[in-house]
Amino acid sequence: MPFLFLFSLFLSLPILTLSLSSPPLLPYPYETSYRIDCGGSTNFTNTFNETWLSDRNYTGGVSALVSEPHRFIQQQEKTIRFFPISSGKKNCYNINVPNGRYYFRTFTVYDNYDGKLHSPSFDLSVEKTVVFSYRSPWPEDISKNGAYSDLFAFVDDGEADVCFYSFATDPPVIGSLEIIQIDPMSYDSSSIGTDVLLVNYGRLTCGSNSLGSGFSNDTDKFGRAWQSDEEFRVEDSILNSEGVRVLVTSNNILGTNQGPNYFPMKLYQTAVTANRVLEYDLPVDAKLDYLVWFHFAEIDSSVGGVGQRVFDILINQRNVSRVDIYKQVGGFVAFSWHYTVKNLNTTSLNVKLVPVVGHPLICGLENYALVPKDLSTVPDQVIAMRALKESLRVPDRMGWNGDPCAPSDWDAWEGVTCHTNKEKSALVVSQIDLGSQGLKGHISEQIGLLTNLVSVNLSSNSLEGTLPSGLGQKSLVRLDLSSNQLSGAIPESLTSSNLQLVLLNNNQLEGRVPEKVYSIGVHGGAIDLTSNKGLCGVPSLPPCPLFWGKGGLSTGGKIAIGLSCFILLSVGVLMVYIFCIRKGNNDYDFGLPHDLMSLAAKRNRYQRQKSMMLVEMETQNVNRFPTTLNPL
Repeated sequence: MPFLFLFSLFLSLPILTLSLSSPPLLPYPYETSYRIDCGGSTNFTNTFNETWLSDRNYTGGVSALVSEPHRFIQQQEKTIRFFPISSGKKNCYNINVPNGRYYFRTFTVYDNYDGKLHSPSFDLSVEKTVVFSYRSPWPEDISKNGAYSDLFAFVDDGEADVCFYSFATDPPVIGSLEIIQIDPMSYDSSSIGTDVLLVNYGRLTCGSNSLGSGFSNDTDKFGRAWQSDEEFRVEDSILNSEGVRVLVTSNNILGTNQGPNYFPMKLYQTAVTANRVLEYDLPVDAKLDYLVWFHFAEIDSSVGGVGQRVFDILINQRNVSRVDIYKQVGGFVAFSWHYTVKNLNTTSLNVKLVPVVGHPLICGLENYALVPKDLSTVPDQVIAMRALKESLRVPDRMGWNGDPCAPSDWDAWEGVTCHTNKEKSALVVSQIDLGSQGLKGHISEQIGLLTNLVSVNLSSNSLEGTLPSGLGQKSLVRLDLSSNQLSGAIPESLTSSNLQLVLLNNNQLEGRVPEKVYSIGVHGGAIDLTSNKGLCGVPSLPPCPLFWGKGGLSTGGKIAIGLSCFILLSVGVLMVYIFCIRKGNNDYDFGLPHDLMSLAAKRNRYQRQKSMMLVEMETQNVNRFPTTLNPL
């Protein structure tokens, strides 16, 4: 089996006893499922009536065939997808699904598809958490025949993601991927929580061959595959002499195929029993917690009462429970019980059923590693980084796929640096360094969502467009956008940041430079605005004309134009009022009033008569004394 990364553990007390009743069966309410044939070119339906989809629309990479496809029975096992280093170190399947709990199953095989006789080293993550680590060389049987691995995980962001991370230049490889929605309350999630992945370390059906999805027509609503317990059963000389027996029944078993776990009836129709101890050894990785599920059903009709079959359960030599199946649920009824193992410091989990009365019996056994879900990037920042990927036209070789920062065990996207937020609850982007990467796009406005951004270096590319207003994060300290083809004005929003270094030289920027941006150089920082199209308004740059500012007009120009427009508009309104509105309303043609005209005419006649009298008087007094009258 693939190896997991490691943690430290110990044994705990029993958790819960679970008794299943048999209410009427209801329709299975979960319909979302994806079965993806990795590397396959067409969709198909297999012999178990399962629909498999081509993966062409779900990821990058290259498709290939295993070297000996005739040895594989199922079609989805014959094709693979691998991710060469030209696709970047990180590649993902990202599938939109409703939020909820999902069963993930992968099939991984090498089979010398590339003729190099070198199985690859890579990690595989689910929901941003590393769960499988493949290291070269693989065991021969896994390399040649492949292996299935599965787990349960919650999806809370509307996107199920499965990602691969390459070590050195090894290309990760995958044969098939299944993602199936299940009951969110299954496997005691109310106690375990939603931030834990259950990674399968053994799912055994006792006394029968493998059953379930991909192995038989026996339906498991979760899509689980159950493998035979035979290779995990410990049968020493004593056990062999005492004998292990298989019990089989065709009777219906009550309490099966019911929520929240929907365990199939077929699981409980077979069992193994032994005259003495029943023992299993399950391979595990040390330093992890494990959740162990036991499945029982009293299917021996000779046992018909309480106390006729009683046995103890020992895990790693510790007695954790005593079981009387008939006492718990009666005959031909499913009964399951689970137990958590903690602080395990060995690579084997040993389970023993030791008889007390009669012989021990078991129908099935499951063992899951409890893997804490890793931190992921703040959702808004994921949106921002994906928008930047598109706007900057980041090449595939840089591996900008999946979550920008998670899993935290891997490097972030190439050129990206992340750290945890103040609450230690999520990851945030702190630096973007993509200088001299041949980028030819523009800077997305969504960069404003990166509220923890300290440093941005996009220098020496061929970026066009304007500087986004979102670059005004208070966290921003260093900004290098030099040697691009950026145009337009320097946004006023930059004045709200704490910049200590601003390099905008060798672009096509224009307009007035905000004084606070320029003052960075005055207060001990560094700023370079040289070799731009038309920046102005600060020392070392030309003064801005009245009608020229950072946006095309200066403040004075805007005021002057505003006043002129106001005056012209006022005059226009007045003229319209005088010549159109008032005349139309009063029929007024600007003639003098009739009374005024009459008065003026009388005054004119009076003046003429007075003048004639004066002339006559002057004539009469030529030889007399001069008159002393003055004209009126």
